[in-house]
Amino acid sequence: MESLLLTIDYHDPLMLGIAFLAGFAFRRIGLPPLVGFLAAGFTFGAMGAVNTPLLSELADLGVTLLLFSIGLKLRVSTLLKPEIWGVASLHMLVTVIVFCAILLGLGAIGLSLFTQLDMQTAAIVAFALSFSSTVFAVKALEAGGQSGSRCGRIAIGVLIIQDIAAVAFLAASGGKLPSLWAFSLLGLLLLRKPILALLNKSGHGELLILVGFVLALGGAQLFEAFNLKGDLGALFIGAMIAGHSRSEELATSLLGFKELFLVAFFLSIGLAGLPTFEIFLTALVLLLLIPLKILLFFWLFTRFRLRATTANRSSLVLANYSEFGLIVAAIAVSVGWLPTEWMLVVAVALSLSFVFASVISANTNQIFDRLKNFLRRFEHPQRLPEDALIDLGDARMIIFGMGRVGTGVYDAMNHLMPGSVVGVDYDNLVVDMHRECGRNVVIGNGANPEFWDRVDMSHKLEYAMLVMPDHNAQVATIEQTRNYGFKGKIAASAKYPDELEKLKELGVEAAFNIYAEVGTGFASLASTRFGLTNNQNTNG
Repeated sequence: MESLLLTIDYHDPLMLGIAFLAGFAFRRIGLPPLVGFLAAGFTFGAMGAVNTPLLSELADLGVTLLLFSIGLKLRVSTLLKPEIWGVASLHMLVTVIVFCAILLGLGAIGLSLFTQLDMQTAAIVAFALSFSSTVFAVKALEAGGQSGSRCGRIAIGVLIIQDIAAVAFLAASGGKLPSLWAFSLLGLLLLRKPILALLNKSGHGELLILVGFVLALGGAQLFEAFNLKGDLGALFIGAMIAGHSRSEELATSLLGFKELFLVAFFLSIGLAGLPTFEIFLTALVLLLLIPLKILLFFWLFTRFRLRATTANRSSLVLANYSEFGLIVAAIAVSVGWLPTEWMLVVAVALSLSFVFASVISANTNQIFDRLKNFLRRFEHPQRLPEDALIDLGDARMIIFGMGRVGTGVYDAMNHLMPGSVVGVDYDNLVVDMHRECGRNVVIGNGANPEFWDRVDMSHKLEYAMLVMPDHNAQVATIEQTRNYGFKGKIAASAKYPDELEKLKELGVEAAFNIYAEVGTGFASLASTRFGLTNNQNTNG
């Protein structure tokens, strides 16, 4: 034990403690904690601190688990949709061309470090800036309860296409050519059934978590052995077992570890180096280019027939620079393609973009509400099948979240109100399963304004029940139901007392704690079956 403690730098507990305080403070003012982690990292960097081995290892592990978790929720078929691969490819191409021209123009007028750039180096910087952050996007989507929404799936799909381009660059850089045997990794697909069988027999505790770590780290190490990026291996293994009943449970089991390790990732960005005024000014100029990324994403999404609401949310999720862009810059510096100062410029621009994107993501709905009449002018006259209008039929009650609890609620309510209940879930496989069982379930996400744009609100809904596993998603759904004119009664579930209080503050008619209600219901059932009454003395 003592030898393990000796490997921990004495700065590590101090850094993590201050990171907690900074994250807590930023959360209290309505910003994501990750902004506080970044601020803490820059503070440490300004004081001369450097990244420690422990923080570096935790950061790498956090990103690996993040990509493994993304893979667990990924369906390869979504990447083949034109609105994903088409938008990602065109956006990257146009961004590189436009940003390259802007960078060269800034150099021509003699502005700061831009004078160091020629056509080749400007193209490399533009390529690095064309990426958006997978880490930030997933965190922002989870915080807003949007990780499984249509806009969330589209944004993640675009990010994966970008990641593939980054891997191609790493191979072309000469720093790490893939092995000729890399294609043999496709043989891992043959292991899908054995892995799923192992998951089924691993229970719901520590064995399941351990299997998750082995799969994520094993996949990363295997890809590294073939000179491919390890994180891509974690993503591949996760995607290989996606869609199984245990994959979502596995992702939930790893959530706490992933969140903790990513704190080190955000700290390490701030610790990348102490920027000079010139570097900070150059990074600030690059920050001003982000609105161009947003506008181009929005325009392309609408050209590929996405609704304005979905295009808006997906674009704002991608309104940042990427950690992969930082990797591209580092590789370019290491092989002599880019001046050394530019790696730190990209690192500072990345950090500033996270702060900017945090403010934007916290106000996505408000931004759309103010601009919706203008943004809808850009909508394509034709609709994609996923964006068709939603017919609720004769439903008087709507249930959001059709997992195990939601299914039980649906069946109970449909028994009381036959033919008057409709369920909503964002997962098309879940929806298809319920429809095969004869349930009236539609695809959608109540936390997204896009869903309510597709629903005929002249229809008289009287009741709404929320049994979604994510508390943030429930809060956002309640706010959207009220914003779009729902006048009926709302019931919502919670797991913790503070969540229960928040639901009551939002004015729901029935807010209940799932764990407490399960205990009460179980006791009621048992007492009935045992023949106990309130007047009986169990000791008698």
